[in-house]
Amino acid sequence: MRALYFTDTYPPQVNGVSVVTHLSVQGLAARGWEVGVIAPKYPNGPDVFGADRHHVLLQLPSLPMPGYPDLRLAAPRPGQAMAVARRFRPDLIHCATEFAAGWLGQRVAKRLGVPVVTSYHTDFARYTRAYGLPWLERPMTRYLTGFHRRARRTLTPSRVTHGELVTRGIDRSMVWGCGVDAVRFTPARRSDDLRRRLGADDAFLFLHVGRLAPEKSAHRILQSFALCRAALGDKVRLVIAGDGPSRAELERDAAAGVSFLGFIDRATELPALYASANGFVFASETETLGLVVLEAMASGLPVVAAPAGGVADHLRHGVNGLAYPAGNTETMAAMMVDLATDRTLHASLADGARQTALALTWEREYDRLDACYREVCEGPATTTPALTGPLGGRLEMEIDQR
Repeated sequence: MRALYFTDTYPPQVNGVSVVTHLSVQGLAARGWEVGVIAPKYPNGPDVFGADRHHVLLQLPSLPMPGYPDLRLAAPRPGQAMAVARRFRPDLIHCATEFAAGWLGQRVAKRLGVPVVTSYHTDFARYTRAYGLPWLERPMTRYLTGFHRRARRTLTPSRVTHGELVTRGIDRSMVWGCGVDAVRFTPARRSDDLRRRLGADDAFLFLHVGRLAPEKSAHRILQSFALCRAALGDKVRLVIAGDGPSRAELERDAAAGVSFLGFIDRATELPALYASANGFVFASETETLGLVVLEAMASGLPVVAAPAGGVADHLRHGVNGLAYPAGNTETMAAMMVDLATDRTLHASLADGARQTALALTWEREYDRLDACYREVCEGPATTTPALTGPLGGRLEMEIDQR
């Protein structure tokens, strides 16, 4: 069986979507699938894919996104993509993202007559508010809804998001992708030397990991930490790992005791960073999963977060973390103080966090993905509606190789 992925983000770009897509490719390959990937080309060239390079069949030219150069916008190459797909002869095409590459994948699948699976990782319509473009929310919702309705199956990582998709008529959707590598992310990777280098020594070290962009609401973490610091002084520190367009503003507004690490290598540095902290703080209310929350739990970190979106599926107040009302920085700060000062509470939540993660294995999710693909491939063909763009209107593209 052969599966061909079309995605607008893939390693070396690091975000939740690229990580889950890459894990899916690896998990399917281990189960006997031949897997190909069509993804953007990044500035440091093809060697960045390392051992995964043989899966990447075509790299699409890409340009930096204005205002956020770390993100790349893929340029469709329909003729090349069609030629690659015809040689690969997929039984199924998986569109892991909804934009240039994902839309191209749907066109190729329609021409080849093979079924499409899509992933709904990101609530882009809700992001429009965070970027000051509320007028785009409805057109974006229409586009995303049409995109996923054309799929034989849509995968989304949380029950909350699944319910939202069903109400929009995307009823061939299922919850998938709630996994974490509890071998890589483990309390055993704690490093006292790293804590010293972070200036934490005897301090309670809070950690936040994620893309620093408006929709992630990291400014609320800084506001809450400032209140926590006012109460506890040098007994608490905050480390923020990640990069993005909001970093400069966040660094300017940060109180004493906050360190920004920038990009952290996921394979070689991130596991020890998680394990060397004492607690994890998270403020985003737009996550469909919140992979970093699960990685923190696997590392034995109690989580202080708002139970919104996908985070609500796994955060259990008083069991593996503390849940504060969305947007309430005062309550978040009070919970941070409680976590930093109550050793019994911290130990109980740390154990609960680890136990939560141990039940969420990727091996189980890979088996479910394998079964899903086989069911889709064996099912009856369906007629899909015409493809439309984000602002409406029929879109056609010539994809025959000339």
